[in-house]
Amino acid sequence: MLNRLPLYLDLIRWNRPAGWLLLLWPTLAALWVAAGGFPGWHLLLVFTLGTILMRSAGCCVNDVADREFDRHVKRTAQRPVTSGRVGVKEALGVGAVLALLAFGLVLTTNAAAIAWSFAALAVTLVYPYAKRFVSMPQAVLGVAFSFGIPMAFAATQGETPALAWGLLLGNLFWVLAYDTEYAMVDRDDDLKIGMKTSAITLGRADVAAITGFYLIYLAIWAWLLAPRAGGWPLWAGLLVALGQVAWHVTLIKDRSREGCFKAFRLNHWLGLSVFAGVALAYTLA
Repeated sequence: MLNRLPLYLDLIRWNRPAGWLLLLWPTLAALWVAAGGFPGWHLLLVFTLGTILMRSAGCCVNDVADREFDRHVKRTAQRPVTSGRVGVKEALGVGAVLALLAFGLVLTTNAAAIAWSFAALAVTLVYPYAKRFVSMPQAVLGVAFSFGIPMAFAATQGETPALAWGLLLGNLFWVLAYDTEYAMVDRDDDLKIGMKTSAITLGRADVAAITGFYLIYLAIWAWLLAPRAGGWPLWAGLLVALGQVAWHVTLIKDRSREGCFKAFRLNHWLGLSVFAGVALAYTLA
């Protein structure tokens, strides 16, 4: 097992934390909003560790589902499952263990959060196969990557109010933005193998669409949060995020692999900016 550990860490992208940070920041922001401030160490630990575990489990499922496609894509050809270094059953076993550990954390919360965790798991399992049938599978990923928001409200308040779903909707547009940047990296390879992605569907409208997705995300969150966490910290966080959007547009405007991948990898700083604005707004209220 110890000899296999480096392969398992590669399988769950342990050396690339940007993936789980993209899930973590909106989830923590939702925790602060739902609790009206610091949510307590228990929920902070549950959702931080749970986010890391579920994203890691999702990587295992995704790599198994995409193993035949990934071998034809430059960026993914050497992934552990695709290259044969980790077997299918072995990868699914690792994913199952990680998901069970995450579920164990959810069991320490309440019935509402436990119930929603099954829906979150279902969306996580569906996403890898959406790329075969849905022209914008990034929208499915958007739901999966945003489900920590209603779960945070459920764990904190015992219910999921309209605010939770509004924040989820806004966050979905952020996921559409950064995952379309990600899809632009592999567009040429995906066209050859018949994979469906938002980058292919949007075509030459991709840069304009991504810009619009970012702006819709920030507008929805500003509209929903201003009455609750208004004040200069929130607006400062959103303004810093808006500045990063402008930077990302300059990175992707030429549609180079390097520029698009860099823009994608830097998105966790945008999420951190929004979270910091929310958390500081409640702290200074």
